Parts: sequence; structure tokens; C-alpha cells
Amino acid sequence: MPNIKRIKNFDPATLLVFGYLSYVLLGWVLLSLPWAQNQATTGLDNLFIAVSAVSTTGLVTVDPGSNYSFFGQLIILFCIQIGGIGYMTFGSFVLIAMRSKLTGARKELTKHTFSLPADFNPLQFIKVVIYFTLICEAVGALLLYLIFSFNDVDQALWTAIFHSISAFCTAGFSLFSNSFESFSNNAYLNLTIAALSYLGAIGFIVVADVWNSITGKIKNLHFSSKVILQITLYFSMAGTFLLFAFEPSIQSLMPWERLLAAFFQVMTSTTTVGFNTIPIGEISAAMIMILYFLMVFGASPSGTGGGLKSTTLAVLFASMKSTLKRRDMIRLKKRPLTQDRVQLATASLVFYLTVLFIAVTLLLLTQNHNLQVITFEAISAMGTVGLSMGLTADLTELGKVIIILLMFMGRVGIMTFGVAISSTDESREEESDNDLVI
Repeated sequence: MPNIKRIKNFDPATLLVFGYLSYVLLGWVLLSLPWAQNQATTGLDNLFIAVSAVSTTGLVTVDPGSNYSFFGQLIILFCIQIGGIGYMTFGSFVLIAMRSKLTGARKELTKHTFSLPADFNPLQFIKVVIYFTLICEAVGALLLYLIFSFNDVDQALWTAIFHSISAFCTAGFSLFSNSFESFSNNAYLNLTIAALSYLGAIGFIVVADVWNSITGKIKNLHFSSKVILQITLYFSMAGTFLLFAFEPSIQSLMPWERLLAAFFQVMTSTTTVGFNTIPIGEISAAMIMILYFLMVFGASPSGTGGGLKSTTLAVLFASMKSTLKRRDMIRLKKRPLTQDRVQLATASLVFYLTVLFIAVTLLLLTQNHNLQVITFEAISAMGTVGLSMGLTADLTELGKVIIILLMFMGRVGIMTFGVAISSTDESREEESDNDLVI
């Protein structure tokens, strides 16, 4: 059993990468089966869809609603669900249901996966994640079924289940070829999808925290939960106002329709769910910059969204503010931040920008699109957002491979991926040689 022993000795970051990779390969194989497809799909496109589903991104090179059979769509939905709640959470819940105990390694990996605070109980947390997910998706499916039935959508029940899970897991996969553009003025659908997406993206830490507060297990929300809720609210309000007031492509709509369109597009960028009710390619350059920002920092840790997370932005802003004020320590809302949190946030930003620079440069060399379109696609892939300005369908084979890597990195986490592939640290002898000539 030498291989198993070697796997057990891997650090959590490496285990996460290999874990998600195994589900990607499984999804790829199943989607490549003839009875999973309505029409022949290339192996690279099947891999692209598998990665997009497991990473809960939603970028597609082929239309899932027409290219894949019911079995294929079921495989995509399975990959989305595993990717959304985390493969370790799913496996751990199966063990709990079988009344088996979780190993120390599994508990540590769960903490690493969701970036849990030290005082969070992994066992209790896993139960909250699973039950909360099933309840939200079931209620969402019921509401969407009523909406789709009223609007005479074919296969309303299956369509409702698919989009409910896709929305909660912030996957952005749709069985409609134009996402929700046909429902742009349907407030019921817009608000249902928004509620599911926010509940998924806001993070299971906040969910567990709020539940413990309601049941009286804790008196106050944790600091992380307060910061996440506040930033999410600010992003949603400010982004909706900016698009409502300044986006030319929706100015001709009635005021309430314009507000709904602005809100939904800000919501879909902030939560990284990736649905859209207006054509993304028609949005003005100024508002695209707003969407860049929301896609990078909108989602929250331990949730189903991607990107650098809202708490990373909070730490970076606190670091800048404290430095400008010449404080002897970095504080956020009058609370001192530990050095490891500041270092992690800074390293995440630097590594993110490095990967983004390399990816955009390579895409510019291989794709016949301008900088804005390519940058949007790269940020969308790394943030597991799934929005596109039209590049996805035109990707070359090399371009597809680049986006596949970005989506996978976005799902496991930019820093987690970096740690997993990093080489060993310098030796003591090398560390002693610290005379850097300036």
C-alpha cells in the first residue's frame, strides 16, 4: 500500500487539487460516452464542460441544452453539485450518514477547504452545509417550476431542478441558449435566481453563524460574517446604482425593468453565478470595469463563488489604510489583524495578478479578440463566474486549454493551487545567504 501512504502524507492543498482533478476526469469520461450526447462533441469540449461544471464556472464551448442528452445533463449537474459543496464535504457527509467517524486528516482538509475559523466544528459544519444546500435547492426548484410552468417552458420540472442547483452552486449553467435573456422582465425568476445565488455565494460560514445565532448557540456573529455581509450589501447597492444610472444599453427600458436588469447583472457578477438577462457584449467599457471588480472580489470564503473573495479585499484595504495612517499594526474595524492573514491576502493578490497577466498575454497571442474581451474572459474563468463577452465560442484549442486551467485554478483557489505546485523552500544554508545588493 505504498501509494496510499504517500497520498496520506500530502498536504491539504495537494489533496484538494487531486480530489477535484479526479472528479473532472470522471465527468470527462462520462460526458464522452455516446449516450451522453445528442450530437457528436469533441474530447476537448467535453473536458471543457467537465472542468466548467466541477469549477462551477458556467463557461461553455457547446450548448449543454442541445448537445447533451438527459444523461449528459445529469452528469453535468452531478459535477456542479460536487463542485459547489466541495467533494470532501460530500464524502464526509456519506461517512456521517453511515455513522462512521471522520479522521483527523479529513477534518483538517474540511477546515482547509472552507477556510474555517479555529472554533468551528467541522462535523457540525458539514451537516449544516448539506442540509442547507438541499433545503435551498428544493425550495428554489419548486419556485422555478411554478415560474417555468406558467411560462410554458418545456420539461419545466427538470429545467427547474437544473437551474436551481446551478444557481445555488453559482455555476451559471443554463439549458437556455441565451441564459435568462428571455426572462429579463420576469421579476419572479430574477429574484428567485438572485436569492439562490446569494445564499450559495455568501458562504457557509455565514450560514452556520447565522443559524447558531438564531438557535442561541452564540450571542454574536463572528467578525468574518459581519465583514462578508457588509461588503456584499455595499457591492450590491453601489453596483446596481452605477449600472442603473450609467449603463447606456438599458437606458431605453422602463425604470423598473432597468433597475431589475442592473440588479441582476450586479448580482450575477458579485456572486459569480454567471447568468445574464442582458447581452454582456453590449455593456459599455466603463461598466465592464465595474464588473471586473465585482467578479474578482464579490464572492465570499467558504461559499460556492470564486475569485479573491470579499475578505481579501477587506484585509488589503485595511493594510493600505493602516500604512497611510502610519499605524504600528494593521487594524480592520478597530480589530488588529494577524500577520499571517495580511501576508495571505497580499500573496493572493500578487499571485492572482501574475497568473492573470500570463493568461491574458497568451490569449492575446492565440485569439483574434481585443484586450477588453480577453481580460473579461480570463477574469471570469479565474473567478469561476461564467460570463463572457463572446470569446468562449470562438476559442482556439490552445485558448480552451488556457481557460480550462484558469477555471480549475479558480475552483481550488489561486493560492491553494500555487501551494500545491510550489517547490520546496530554501535550506537553512541558503537562507543564511541574505546579502541582497541594491
